[in-house]
Amino acid sequence: MKRYFVTGIGTEVGKTVAAAILTEALQADYWKPVQAGGLDFTDTDTVRSLVSNPVSVFHPEAYSLKMAASPHKAAAAEGREINVQGITLPETSNNLIVEGAGGLMVPLNKRYLILDLVQQLGLEVVLVSRNYLGSINHTLLTAEVLRYRKVPVAGIIFNGEENSSTEDFIVKYTGLRRLPSIRQEADFCPETIAEYAKEFVPYL
Repeated sequence: MKRYFVTGIGTEVGKTVAAAILTEALQADYWKPVQAGGLDFTDTDTVRSLVSNPVSVFHPEAYSLKMAASPHKAAAAEGREINVQGITLPETSNNLIVEGAGGLMVPLNKRYLILDLVQQLGLEVVLVSRNYLGSINHTLLTAEVLRYRKVPVAGIIFNGEENSSTEDFIVKYTGLRRLPSIRQEADFCPETIAEYAKEFVPYL
């Protein structure tokens, strides 16, 4: 049974596309515990639209919040508070891909972060990095907090425009296992996701 928590070095780094590829590669179930904003077409809807295998099940979010903001703020805007201890893995006998919200240090409520949820769920992390000015710092900080908290990491995915100097430095410095990269595409469609999934299968 393979179960991974997909997190990123920040927001908008490509977690959802990476989650779709992993879901397709493993014919896994998919679950996003907390969705903040984008309720007209959620990340679950996006992954569902990109995955073409007949096996995957898409589990409902534990929290669906209207505001596109940090989950703790989005919940407070609705007069709610996220009960982290009440978030449990969906029941399934299949492989499972779980997608986080933003990065590891994003607050879910006044006390708990996405990182705390990762540890509570007991999942191995797949880290998504994207090359931009400052991404080395953000990636190393994320890798360091995972190491400090003793969270197992299955590997790192570089998403977007290639920067071999940056990527080689990050891999060498952190010692993280490098998974196949996801490069800049004009459009991601089920066929593209399926092609990437074939590359990932041997690594999972």
